[in-house]
Amino acid sequence: MHRIFQERPEILSPVFGVLGIAFPEKAAVYAIGTDVTEARPLVRHIDTVLRIGPSDGEDFLLAVEAQERRDTKKESSWPYYISYLQAKYGLPVLLLVVCRDRATTKWATGPFSCGTRGWTAQMTYPLVVGPDDLPVITDPRTAAEKPAMAVFSALAHANSPHIDAILDALGRALAGMDWNAASYFFQFLDSALGDTPAGDKWRDIVTFVNYFPGRGTVMEKAYLEGEAKGEAKAILRFLEARGVSVPQEARDRIADCTDLDLLNRWLDRTPHVESVAELFAEDAGPAEDRAET
Repeated sequence: MHRIFQERPEILSPVFGVLGIAFPEKAAVYAIGTDVTEARPLVRHIDTVLRIGPSDGEDFLLAVEAQERRDTKKESSWPYYISYLQAKYGLPVLLLVVCRDRATTKWATGPFSCGTRGWTAQMTYPLVVGPDDLPVITDPRTAAEKPAMAVFSALAHANSPHIDAILDALGRALAGMDWNAASYFFQFLDSALGDTPAGDKWRDIVTFVNYFPGRGTVMEKAYLEGEAKGEAKAILRFLEARGVSVPQEARDRIADCTDLDLLNRWLDRTPHVESVAELFAEDAGPAEDRAET
């Protein structure tokens, strides 16, 4: 859940909004190193660290942690992260913790104190976002207007009974988007949801080629790309089985082809050709035809 803040920092403003904290309208945001290891043998890594450069004030750091469950070790490591980053960069530091369930959200809110005998040496107050803080987006139009926030909402509500409706709306929204933009979100969710019921639901949506038949949608393209890769592998396998030598240039040409009709023609020829030149011969363009004559 933390990675989306690196790759789609535009969601910082609405996330800070649900926390009641103003986020600068204009700010430069870029990721910095997450290794906070001082010396062996203890190794520590923060999930994501961003440097925020507001146009109307001083820079600050935002450490983002994705927390799946209560972990008492974080009660001491989170204050360490803040102190380390402040000492290293000389900048104010905020800690944002993102959670998927209420119990973890309640625990992560803290505050976490360090002190004894009635004296507090340090107190840590994380900013915490859980499923109750984020909207359940089941409207495709809303998801299309704010795809990054819709994806983050889907991650936060992955264990919610509303997740199927959320993913259906998101799938419909992304199907109408530019392929290059939408493919990032499709792949991101596939990776982030992983081997879970929500992940299975999402993969069903992506591979359902008839979801928007004939419209060249993201879902159809994802399906057709998978088909093309399968055809290319079959062609190379058959040629290898017949002992036909396939130079690297020809291998790349076959593997990179996304034209299913052309791949099917090549596949039909594989039992009969003795070289890759014969495989490609009937598909030569005009210039190649003239060169041969």
